[in-house]
Amino acid sequence: MNRTLRIVFIAAALASLAGCGNKGPLVLPSAPPPTEPVTLPDTPAEAAPAEPAPETVQPPAATPPAPEAPQPPETPPPPPPPGGDGNG
Repeated sequence: MNRTLRIVFIAAALASLAGCGNKGPLVLPSAPPPTEPVTLPDTPAEAAPAEPAPETVQPPAATPPAPEAPQPPETPPPPPPPGGDGNG
């Protein structure tokens, strides 16, 4: 009995391994089509100058950050109702 069971187990393992893997012939991917390099358009020599930023901008005054309010503790979810696994 022990030898028969071992043979059946090995046959089942070989049958399951034989079903793994890709089926059909090996197909290699084709080469991508050649592309031409991208060229940027010429920029005009007389580009309009950007307007300067106003000089009247003042940096904000340095103030200490306000203390953060304490967060309430997280409440755990309610326990499932007794007498069942809760899956309806």
